[in-house]
Amino acid sequence: MGFCKFVSVILSFTTLFSLPTSINSLSSAELAEIPTNLLNHAQKPELAKWIVDIRRKIHEYPELGFEEFETSKLIREELDKMGIDYKYPIAVTGVIGYVGSGERPFVALRADMDALPMQEMVEWDHKSKIPGKMHACGPDAHVAMLLGAAKILQDHRQKLKGTVALIFQPAEEGAGGSKRMIEAGALHNINSIFALHVTASVRAGSVSSRPGPILAGCGIFEAVISGKGGHAAITQHTIDPILAASNIILSLQHIVSREADPLDSQVVTVTKFHGGEAFNVIPDTVTIGGTFRALSKKRLVKLMHRIKEVIIAQASVNRCNATIDFFTDDSLYPVTYNNEVLHQHFINVGGDMLGAEKVQDMKPIMGSEDFSFFSNLIPGHFFFLGMNNESLGKFETAHSPYFTFNEDVLPYGATLHASLANRYLLEFEALSHLLEKNFHDELYNYSM
Repeated sequence: MGFCKFVSVILSFTTLFSLPTSINSLSSAELAEIPTNLLNHAQKPELAKWIVDIRRKIHEYPELGFEEFETSKLIREELDKMGIDYKYPIAVTGVIGYVGSGERPFVALRADMDALPMQEMVEWDHKSKIPGKMHACGPDAHVAMLLGAAKILQDHRQKLKGTVALIFQPAEEGAGGSKRMIEAGALHNINSIFALHVTASVRAGSVSSRPGPILAGCGIFEAVISGKGGHAAITQHTIDPILAASNIILSLQHIVSREADPLDSQVVTVTKFHGGEAFNVIPDTVTIGGTFRALSKKRLVKLMHRIKEVIIAQASVNRCNATIDFFTDDSLYPVTYNNEVLHQHFINVGGDMLGAEKVQDMKPIMGSEDFSFFSNLIPGHFFFLGMNNESLGKFETAHSPYFTFNEDVLPYGATLHASLANRYLLEFEALSHLLEKNFHDELYNYSM
């Protein structure tokens, strides 16, 4: 979308929201009070403690992708206690709860559930009780906050002008759980979707996001380089796949450093190299693999083609053959793209709740998220919830065995979820006119 066109959309959007809303009989001032009122509700000691307790229960018993049976059971038990209807199972362990009128419009809130295959190294009262598994990226908190939002929304359900779908998604960490949920009908009737992720790079009490591409599209590759093995001391009778693979890795690094625009972020990283078991034997084959990332479909596809060309050509130069697998059915993730209209909605709601200065703009990140499959089909918005507090010491980055979480921010995440959904339904008519045109433009430029 061109800059002028983008400005026009945002100005139109802002103009709509500067007028009293006759759709729901609430003034702009009354709309602005919703997030602060819901935050006061979420920060009541009983509810805040309940959200913390949920997070700790999940943290103690982490489960990997499509194995989240106990996590799913806990979610369903809590929804039952709240009197919230839900569908289960969706994509093996997934759950979708529904709060509100049961009628259109529908807006979705999503939380991922799965842990990582890591040993937790943090000693505390609620350390993982499952060896080799850990919530080291925040899904335990994401689920707890979405359940907190469910409780807030259910307590205010008579004010909802439509339906909020609560999507508890399995297998975000590389297994494409969102694709499975989509195939099972998770987005049926859903007009838009929101999701959050915790981050230590932003201070507690603040949030960050951006319009347009926010997380990279991602693919993985694996190549088998075939030569002719033999004695390491009689190399003239061999065709060395280790030497070929080494040259391939060096050549792959030139794709980004010499072919990509330095101002256009792209990544090609080799993370796997396996070949041979003995010190004096050249193996027949070597296997290498890695990841590639970009902030648009066009560049992601180009990287894939160049990786294939480089591997085959360099293998041939070294008298070897190569076969390559990109696992495109399951492992090619689109760019996570934030709808501009929903981003302005996020700014409005977040600003009313936290203060405009605490809603921060951010640069794109080359990490990826399978939320992108949702936002590729319907308008979506992904944002980060800050948790950094210097008085609590250093917070390690995600996927670290020393990852810790600031539980003080749980009511903020729950309230943001609830407020974004509540206000979206109240303002749906104004939003929908802008979203229809805006989303088609996004698909033309950014869809996978």
